[in-house]
Formats: sequence, C-alpha cells, structure tokens
Amino acid sequence: MRSMTEADPGVPPAPGEEQHICLALANSALTQPGLHLDRLATPADAEHWLLVQGLTPAPAGLQEMCAAQVRSLREHLRSLLASYASAQPAHPAALAAVNDALTRVPTARLLQWDEKSGPYRSTPHPTTAMVDHALAAIAADAADLLTGPDAPRLAACASPPCTRFLLRQGRRQWCSTRCGDRARAARAYARRTAPDTPDAPA
Repeated sequence: MRSMTEADPGVPPAPGEEQHICLALANSALTQPGLHLDRLATPADAEHWLLVQGLTPAPAGLQEMCAAQVRSLREHLRSLLASYASAQPAHPAALAAVNDALTRVPTARLLQWDEKSGPYRSTPHPTTAMVDHALAAIAADAADLLTGPDAPRLAACASPPCTRFLLRQGRRQWCSTRCGDRARAARAYARRTAPDTPDAPA
C-alpha cells in the first residue's frame, strides 16, 4: 500500500469527512481500482495527517508505537462504522477501543499556576499525551456521529472495491464522482451482457 511519503494522488474527501474527523480517519486507508493508499503508513505520515487535521499543535517526532495506536483506532472505527452501515451488532473489541480512547485523557479543566500571572484553569495537554488527546477527540466525534442526527446518513461507498465511508447526500451512495461513474458503468455493462430471459411456457 502506498504511503504518503510517495506522491499523493489527490483523492478528494468523501462526503462527511470535513464535518466528522472520525470519517477522515476511517478513510485514511483507501482501496480503489489501481490505488492502494495509506495516509498513516509510517510515523511521519501519521504525524503529518494529525497536523493537517488540526489534532496536534506542532510536530512532535511521532514514533512507531504512537503511529500504531492511531492505525489501531482506525481499524476499530472502521469496524464500528461498517457495523452501523450494515445494521449489524458492534464488535465488542471495537466498542471497547473507542471507549478507552474517550476515557484516557482528563476532561476536567484542572487548576494550574503560572509563575507570573498566578492561578488559572485549563485542560492539560503535555507533548507526551498529544496522541492520546488526538485519539480522544476522534473517538468523541465517532460517538457523536453514531448517536447524532447524521447517523442515518452513514453508509459505505456502494462502488466496490472502494473501502471508504461517507454521509449520503440525497440518493448518492458513492464517495466520489469517480466511484459513481464506475458503478453506473458496471450497471450498464451488466444490463448489456445479461442473457435474455426465456419466455415462460404457455
């Protein structure tokens, strides 16, 4: 699978990615005809993705262990989204992974003390916990998506072998014009090559 250290083919975001960071993470691994892309393939790729998404404030020299955590949450998210889109029960391990990410960082604004300005309150965000905070934000967004008003629009792209998820817009079932064109072409070909149905015996 191609990493982001190679040329990015410039695949446009799927509908819903700009509103829901969990969809952007789920779709950061992409399979389409002639294209296998992983935007988290290396620690440098994962760090770049987190920066672009605004989930970390600055480069932090992400190591493989942290990049693996991001990729792991991605797979669990994909499992949950697939379960919802196909009206199947969620896998317990996927649910546990999202809840673990949600609860790994403090949500309360703690009392801090600045040497010059004195006491203030803020949520701690040390460099060493940047990935935990990023994963918590993604997990919270996933929980909001799956329980919120956008949930009924969640779908898997209906143009195999595409692996992306999206929020449906009207009757649109595809993540991109490219996938829609491919699906329509496949349907047209199937109609042209379908054998004629023999007349039923009198």
